[in-house]
Amino acid sequence: MEGRLVYVGITHYAAGMLGSILQVELPPVGRTLTRGEEFGTVESSKTVSSLNTPLSGKVLEVNEELEKNPDKICRDPYGEGWMIAIRIADPAELNSLLTAEGYRHCLYETIR
Repeated sequence: MEGRLVYVGITHYAAGMLGSILQVELPPVGRTLTRGEEFGTVESSKTVSSLNTPLSGKVLEVNEELEKNPDKICRDPYGEGWMIAIRIADPAELNSLLTAEGYRHCLYETIR
């Protein structure tokens, strides 16, 4: 996050569950997204998964490098594997996001 610019991707855990990523479909720059809305898909060797936006906002950037190298999502999900950058519409929505610890707790509870 840089001011109201938020970089969106998937977690390391999710990337690991997908396996090898073959293709990614992302929205066009300028599209306005509503929190929870599907903004694209990821096709892996195991499945095709929907990508949902965690926050409402306008897409300002798309990681076009992923068209040629979609496996960057798995290799570096928190760095070069980012998918879209959005200017968030409502900073209060940030309060609804899980922290890394909260995410780990949810995964642990799901696995149990």
